Amino acid sequence: MNEDIQQQAQVAVDMLQKYWEQSMAWIVSGGLRILVIIILLIITLKIVGMITRRVFQRIGKGRDSEYLKRVETTRGIISFTLKVALLVVALLMILGEMGIDLGPILAAAGVIGLAVSFGAQNLVQDFISGFFMLLEDQVRVGDVVQTLGKSGVVERITLRLIVLRDLSGNVHFIRNGQIDVVTNMTKGYSYYVFDLGVAYREDVDDVVEVIKAVDEDMRGDDAYNRDILAPIEILGLDKFGDSAVIIRARTRTRPGSQWSTGREFNKRLKKAFDEHGIEIPFPHITLYPGVDKEGKAPALHVVKDGEEGAAETAS
Repeated sequence: MNEDIQQQAQVAVDMLQKYWEQSMAWIVSGGLRILVIIILLIITLKIVGMITRRVFQRIGKGRDSEYLKRVETTRGIISFTLKVALLVVALLMILGEMGIDLGPILAAAGVIGLAVSFGAQNLVQDFISGFFMLLEDQVRVGDVVQTLGKSGVVERITLRLIVLRDLSGNVHFIRNGQIDVVTNMTKGYSYYVFDLGVAYREDVDDVVEVIKAVDEDMRGDDAYNRDILAPIEILGLDKFGDSAVIIRARTRTRPGSQWSTGREFNKRLKKAFDEHGIEIPFPHITLYPGVDKEGKAPALHVVKDGEEGAAETAS
């Protein structure tokens, strides 16, 4: 009995020793190579990130802000693609070092990829739409855009989606495949359109001169002369409103500066109108009681607030 126990214990010891020797041999050979692969992967990822950053910094050196936004968007996409490719290659090398046959894995990956392509048509559509959006330079990181009823600053662009942050700080994630129309409000340059309402009694030419004077004053201000690219364009008397005539104008600004420039222009224009006595009317209604065949109008009773029972009769 004791001999059987000793034999079993010796067999267990021999097995453990065998497994230990095999493990140490694998660690010395395959395990060491896997460790080297992981270390090389980390180093390569850092080198790729550094190279892409320096290359695109050199490409964008001395360029305007619009070109820099395009460079930054392209750099992010290329850097992400290279890192994913390196991770996939490193994973396949590690599986090979672990003694796993890669042939069936690659074949299965091809079949799974084909099945996914049929089942994930929206994903494929997102990638194709995102690719052409970047290729045609429709949108860049930092642009202010409007699409699918959402508007905001573009914070991130990938082949699958576009990320917008609106004025309230809300973040919108929009799939590229859903985007049919995208309105870029900060591409190349921007316009701020003014619809200025003044009273009917005002001389339109005088009003136009005041508007031009305010624009000239702003373009001479160091705080705004870099943002305004051209003198204000007076489009003329646009329409006749219920209580005002509408003069339409627009000013050309740097991308993204149209809103701050427009707010400052409105403030200065209000002060200038007050100084020149130009009326900015509020909506009002003219009451016409009508007349009979003899040309007489019916009595119009007016009651003053706070004087109960008091009335005036006007005819």
